[in-house]
Amino acid sequence: MIEDEDVELLLNDLVDIYGYDFTSYSKASLKRRIVRLVSIDKFPSFAEFRYKLRTDENYLKRFVEEITVNVTEMFRDPSFYKSLRDDILPVLGTKPFIRIWHAGCSTGEEVYSMAILLKEAGLLRKSLLYATDLNPSVLEKVRKGIFPLQQMKQYSESYIESGGLKDFSEYYTAHYGQAKFEKELSEKIIISTHNLVSDSSFNEFDLILCRNVLIYFDKDLQDRVLKLFDASLGTLGYLALGTKETLKFSVIQNKFKQLNREKIWKKIM
Repeated sequence: MIEDEDVELLLNDLVDIYGYDFTSYSKASLKRRIVRLVSIDKFPSFAEFRYKLRTDENYLKRFVEEITVNVTEMFRDPSFYKSLRDDILPVLGTKPFIRIWHAGCSTGEEVYSMAILLKEAGLLRKSLLYATDLNPSVLEKVRKGIFPLQQMKQYSESYIESGGLKDFSEYYTAHYGQAKFEKELSEKIIISTHNLVSDSSFNEFDLILCRNVLIYFDKDLQDRVLKLFDASLGTLGYLALGTKETLKFSVIQNKFKQLNREKIWKKIM
């Protein structure tokens, strides 16, 4: 039996030893996932599970894969996508080539949303979207571009709210309760595992999106990741964060200017 105090101890270990801060996660869902992991990996006791996690960095990776909440959706926060459509893409469109990085992309709904925006702006052919996540199993879903059909009604509404003018169903084929998105979108997506905490910059980008990932990191870790984004953005590049995230009080805040309420910043130095 795992108690709430056990979960607290474990969370403190993770912050102290590795700098991962899961304290802002929902406790109930965390506990459920931890109970599930202890059972799947056949630990005889919670104490042994905790010891393994404290002493084995490889096991930490498995833990993070299992625990990170991969909640994502297409055109999430439609006003954010409207701002990309109206304010950001016209500027990026003046470049000969566009590189976009979706960091911590999870199962890829936001990456496909971006590919659709680029296609509608006539920019997809000169763009590449890099989709990275710590968790290789979610990246497999990005590669396939297949999502549950029952979510399409909601995604279609968000798409229209974001300024979409077409019939959303033109972008996918329905098959046995699944929606498979067209190849023209997926062939512009480059998929790779990348650990924001320990891996370095791998390209220069015009736009980096990392939405609702940093909220799980402590201040030091956030600053480390933000420095990585700063190093990975070209001059006058854009950085987009989640609704509860900010560059305020971060190590890079003076190099960026917030454009609007939609959590998009422009690199100015």
